[in-house]
Amino acid sequence: MAVATKTAPAVAEDRELLISGSEAVAEALALADIDVVTAYPIRPYDTVMQAIAKKIANGQLVAEYIVAEGEHSQFEVVKHASTVGARVFCGSSGVGWAYAMECLVVTPPLRVPMVAMVGNRALDDPGAFGVEHNDALFVRDLGWMLVWIDSSQEALDTTLIGYRLAEDRRVFLPLAISADGAFLTHSQALTLVPPKAKVERFLPPYNRGDLLLHPDNPITVAPQANEDWVIEIRRQNNEAMARAVIVIEEAYADFRTIFGRGPENPWFEEYMTDDAEIILVGMGTISLPIKVGIRNMRAQGKKVGLVRLRWFRPFPTDRLVAALSKASVIGVIDRDYSFGSPFGSGVVANEIRAAMYNAPKRPPLVSFICGLGGREVTLEDVYKVTDLCYNAAKTGKSDTKTHWLGVRE
Repeated sequence: MAVATKTAPAVAEDRELLISGSEAVAEALALADIDVVTAYPIRPYDTVMQAIAKKIANGQLVAEYIVAEGEHSQFEVVKHASTVGARVFCGSSGVGWAYAMECLVVTPPLRVPMVAMVGNRALDDPGAFGVEHNDALFVRDLGWMLVWIDSSQEALDTTLIGYRLAEDRRVFLPLAISADGAFLTHSQALTLVPPKAKVERFLPPYNRGDLLLHPDNPITVAPQANEDWVIEIRRQNNEAMARAVIVIEEAYADFRTIFGRGPENPWFEEYMTDDAEIILVGMGTISLPIKVGIRNMRAQGKKVGLVRLRWFRPFPTDRLVAALSKASVIGVIDRDYSFGSPFGSGVVANEIRAAMYNAPKRPPLVSFICGLGGREVTLEDVYKVTDLCYNAAKTGKSDTKTHWLGVRE
């Protein structure tokens, strides 16, 4: 005779949703149970703001939703909310990110583990809603951690990882998650959304400990230090950024264990680089046309691969040097600019030049600027990049010219 037994509760499974990169970030924010979100509309970031508002209105998230009168106030509100123990989120795009610059400057030395999203957008003037990376790169030298994503799945996963990283007491630095405007913020793809139970195993509650701003714990915030302590504070921030390297690798390892997905190498994606003679380098959604072009060129016998950078700060110098040193030529495609820089190159190209300076093997490097203002990066652009890299392989020398692709003459 069969005996009825109490069955164990079913383990909640991931849900598969068709959502945009912005909506994926909002899913992660609900799972992270944020406390305070501030909002001010600017395209293309505002799609995140709208998605969070819907979740709060529908009772899927209990959080303070504060509409500010501008980006400056928006970032000030969450900065102070974080100091009193609230898990916070905000974001912006283009000149909106620039308008908040005073707040962005002071956030890292105040050790505020804010997570923000930058919907990458060209800076005005001329006005444009299309993607460029210069907005987020404003803060590259200020103590903000910077990561670029290229899919809605990576948007969700990186947001969860971002809170785990930023709120770790060894780090306590802000993080900007960069998502290419339109190409990722508005484009939908199938995305796995994990159950809350998995997230709770991965992401501990936010705890400021003795740094909590509270009447029972009087502390000084934003002191006037001048020559007495400023250089020591700068060095402390630098050491926190160095410790972030360890915490990033720990966080991704735990994420793989708990969620059953995620990259072995958190720093950058390698695509067909094992035997590549030419390695192309880029950030964000530029990876899509490059990967298609690589597959086409592989069918023609050309050994081309891609390194897509995820983390820009902290910069994965040693790991990147090891990956790129095996190439005959490196081609760096920037979706940004740095006017007056060495060789007139974009930011990523010059960072990689600096990283390779002490490498025992330094392949020739050819730099490119492409896709500014949201212009498409085409397969023809990818093929031209590869041809110019093969020319450099023949001479064995770096091309001192930075090539602007897809520009009308």
